[in-house]
Amino acid sequence: MSKIMDLNGTSNETSDRRIYVGNIDHRISEATLLKMFSPFGKIESEDFLLHTRGPKRGEPRGFAFVQYSTKEEARLAKEKMHGRLACGRPLVVRLANEKSAAELVESSSKVAGVVSRSTHSGSSSGQMSRSAKIAAIKNKLKVLEDDGSRAKKQKQVEHYSS
Repeated sequence: MSKIMDLNGTSNETSDRRIYVGNIDHRISEATLLKMFSPFGKIESEDFLLHTRGPKRGEPRGFAFVQYSTKEEARLAKEKMHGRLACGRPLVVRLANEKSAAELVESSSKVAGVVSRSTHSGSSSGQMSRSAKIAAIKNKLKVLEDDGSRAKKQKQVEHYSS
């Protein structure tokens, strides 16, 4: 039996058993997360993601992945834990492959939005054409130069009159 690969390069069989857990409060530890999700089935693996660099290095990133032994266990955990409050924050729980599908839809709509906006340059879309932007910058520079030369002349006049 061949496994079909999803867009992340993992097999559907694995991604059906893997859940994404988001909006995790930074006070929740890896052990606490495991205790919260163990009642729904046998956890085969989990990835509790931490910041790897920067000022937050070593601190939780606010999301994790938990993989159960069966897809039924993963679906049960999703049903029971999605929206449940943990340290005052509602958890976001989805099947891992649902999360990636939602991100793909969002990113493809952003790309389509950028393309449609760039092809319609006009005042109706709220975007300025390149030549209009250049003209606006030139006008602003001219105003600044005029203001600067007026200030110099004013100082010269004050200097001579004193």
